[in-house]
Amino acid sequence: MTPSERMYLALRAAILHGDFAPRQPLKPQELATQHVVSLAVARETLLRLVGEGLADRLPNRGFAVPDTGDERWQQIAEARATVEPAMLRMAIERGDLEWEVRVRAAHHRLARATPYEQDPDGWSEAHRLFHRTLLEACGNDVLMGTFDRLWTDSELARRWSAVKGPARDAAAEHLALEEAVLAREADRAAGLLRHHVTRTVKPLTRS
Repeated sequence: MTPSERMYLALRAAILHGDFAPRQPLKPQELATQHVVSLAVARETLLRLVGEGLADRLPNRGFAVPDTGDERWQQIAEARATVEPAMLRMAIERGDLEWEVRVRAAHHRLARATPYEQDPDGWSEAHRLFHRTLLEACGNDVLMGTFDRLWTDSELARRWSAVKGPARDAAAEHLALEEAVLAREADRAAGLLRHHVTRTVKPLTRS
């Protein structure tokens, strides 16, 4: 693994784990010293995180952890609640038997994953794969690329929501989604997904 990749993985995990405060500066020179890499590698890593929505690039001011303001999370939720239900309808219309098998397997993996509280990274990856599998049969690479970016943008919000938000039965929400999708109930599935996405952001907003 290259120094650049090691720093990227470490810094990405630190941001997602809440080791940095919202809007906290991410200073390239300090990070380069901490991770024993060159300044160029540190800047490259930060730009990569900016591309994923896990860092902000500030004009003439360097880099910082994303803000946690209401507007940011509401926009993320609105984007996902608009795009993903439409993709799910397309997937239900176009998906074949092999897709159904992958959906069932992805849900089984998520249901059997170590709980988030014990293994946030492992559970989060199983969670991502379940949601991505639901949509992949839409057959549109551009939309899937949009999903990937929105998912990364929302992952920080979801992890903060898991800490700040009230208890919720996410397992029941995922099971209901799987059942509606495999039953080819497009209207029900799209509604469940829209509710599931917007509910994540509610604890982080005053609205």
